[in-house]
Amino acid sequence: MAPTEQAGGQSCRFAFAMITTLFFMWGFVHNLDPILIPHLRKAFSLTVLQSALVDSAVFIAYFVMALPAGLLIRKAGYKNAMLCGLGLFAFGALLFVPAAQTQRYAFFLGALFIIACGLTVLETAANPYITLLGPAEKATQRLNLAQSFNGLAATLAPIVGARVILAGGSSEEQLQAMSDSARQAALAAEAASVKAPYICIALVIMAIALVFYFLKLPAAGAGAGERAQGAPGNGAILRALQRPSIRRAVLAQFFYVGAQVCVFSFFILYAVKSAGITQVQAADYLGWGCGAAFVVGRFAGTWLMRFFTPARLLLAYALASMALSVVAMVSGGLASLGAVIGIAFFMSIMFPTIFSLGIRNAGADTEMGSSLIIMAIVGGAVLPLLFGFISDATQNLQYGYAAPLLCFMVIAWFARAELKEARAAATITSTGSVEACLN
Repeated sequence: MAPTEQAGGQSCRFAFAMITTLFFMWGFVHNLDPILIPHLRKAFSLTVLQSALVDSAVFIAYFVMALPAGLLIRKAGYKNAMLCGLGLFAFGALLFVPAAQTQRYAFFLGALFIIACGLTVLETAANPYITLLGPAEKATQRLNLAQSFNGLAATLAPIVGARVILAGGSSEEQLQAMSDSARQAALAAEAASVKAPYICIALVIMAIALVFYFLKLPAAGAGAGERAQGAPGNGAILRALQRPSIRRAVLAQFFYVGAQVCVFSFFILYAVKSAGITQVQAADYLGWGCGAAFVVGRFAGTWLMRFFTPARLLLAYALASMALSVVAMVSGGLASLGAVIGIAFFMSIMFPTIFSLGIRNAGADTEMGSSLIIMAIVGGAVLPLLFGFISDATQNLQYGYAAPLLCFMVIAWFARAELKEARAAATITSTGSVEACLN
């Protein structure tokens, strides 16, 4: 190997490592949301449906910002887009300080919305960049590997967040027994407990942004520059939507993110009701159980893709998740927790696999296809409301798992459609090869 090739390989590896830190950081802040939901629900006396607005504020930002993020990548490039995303991320985290000072639920939702705007830009840039940073045939494995560190964050965030935000607070029974003035002071202390962790997050993000500012990112695969010069705007959107894989991936990603948010965000409320444990114990199950299962599932899925096509593995995982959703609806105690932890394992490969299958061979439509698939993350704003509505209407949180069950059915349909298309393409290719030999 020539020295220049060695340097290029080292540059790609360092770029991959740095972008993987972004996957970890947005995974960490997303997985603080399940801690914020019970915390803010208690601090503001919210219903399950009202507390789901935490997820709505976050995931509506993906709908609003995804297309502007794609256009930003085309105009300014991957690196500048990532720097913009990091800036919004840090600014939104710092807004938790005035939100805690004012003790207004709407202010918290606004801060979460701005954080999510930054995450939208980061995800729209980082996901396709990872798939393009190396051989095309290994794009799905590469994205699953990077997303595995997102899963690692899903393990650590609830454990850390529970001890920083939930531990030491007053229970709902204790709050009800207090006088009005004492209750107000206790709720003010509850609101203030979120300031320190989000200030730390903002400082870390600013440090990462500084590294990215001086980092020279390698070119992301052949033809990346030509793709960036493609026509922006409505024409690019319509052209991307003409691709069946992109259309299916947008729909599947909408339902997948909805399922993931339902499972993770309501886990603490679910575990307290179904297994009769405390919130801190539930957070430990969320971290060491769901989070660990999620990250192990990502690494295991990356390895299994050596032997099974991504679409086939996705179909098997979707069917398993459907079965476990039914168990989560009807079981209790540790069995119910085991079912949800199992869902977390089988959900692990879904986001990166849907994403990479959707933009596979998209050519000039890669960036806009990426934006549309990221835009579909708005499912995380919609499906939790369905989960909350079902739970409130039936007065049984477990029945809310009908929402994830629906989501996994759609993902199974997507995987089956991709398998059929792959078989049809293989048949056409083999037929063409035979005809070429005969001629």
